[in-house]
Amino acid sequence: MRNIAIVTGASSGFGREFVMQIAKKYQGLNQIWAIARRGERLEKLARDVMCEAGVRVIPVVMDLLDGTQMDELERMLCQEEVNVRMLVNCAGFGKIGIVRRQNTKDLLDMVRLNCESLTAVTKTVLPFMPPRSRIIQVASAAAYLPQPGFSVYAATKTYVYSFSKSLHEELRSSQITVTAVCPGPADTEFFQTAAMDKPQPSYKKLFFSEPKKIVAKAIRDCARGKNESVYGIAMKAVKIVAKLIPNNWIIRIMGWIQ
Repeated sequence: MRNIAIVTGASSGFGREFVMQIAKKYQGLNQIWAIARRGERLEKLARDVMCEAGVRVIPVVMDLLDGTQMDELERMLCQEEVNVRMLVNCAGFGKIGIVRRQNTKDLLDMVRLNCESLTAVTKTVLPFMPPRSRIIQVASAAAYLPQPGFSVYAATKTYVYSFSKSLHEELRSSQITVTAVCPGPADTEFFQTAAMDKPQPSYKKLFFSEPKKIVAKAIRDCARGKNESVYGIAMKAVKIVAKLIPNNWIIRIMGWIQ
């Protein structure tokens, strides 16, 4: 059977970076399945990875907001007879703004993609993962506390964080590691989508990190069997502050800043 990795949200941002780095660091993989909606970007990614790492990337054009796609993914896994050695769930998006002024569809799609689709992909792929396989779930430092002006997004990432931690323990006997990655703001397309016509929150620019470094640390932490990966002193401090200072105080301050 072929050993593969699966990466969702692979056409840009963290997803694309995970594909690039996994291809270079895991020599035992026969293929990487890159899942996203934008086929042209996936095709370019496949060419780039083949040139740089000599690993075959299979573009899988799939809209994870379409619930029927899970049946197609399961069919592919059964038909191809593969072992999934690594699953990386990166697909997700956020929208900045207070809830009463946002589009209802955007809010519900955030919940569906960030939570429901991530859960569905994980459940669909798990039966094809042998012992000592790895799962990486991209959460966010926003998971550590509620965020006025980013309410639904932060709530979805709290779900991802909690789900990943629990699943890590559930799969301990199966020797499958689940790592929740909790990055802060990063230089990706995320904020272009999140902000739309709104200016980026200026304080977030102070904490921007390079996606390459965040992904590299996530892969290292995953290989070491850690259930959480946090890059940088600033985000580690955010986690500590969220635990030590009453949430109501922090939420009030963040609401004032927003």
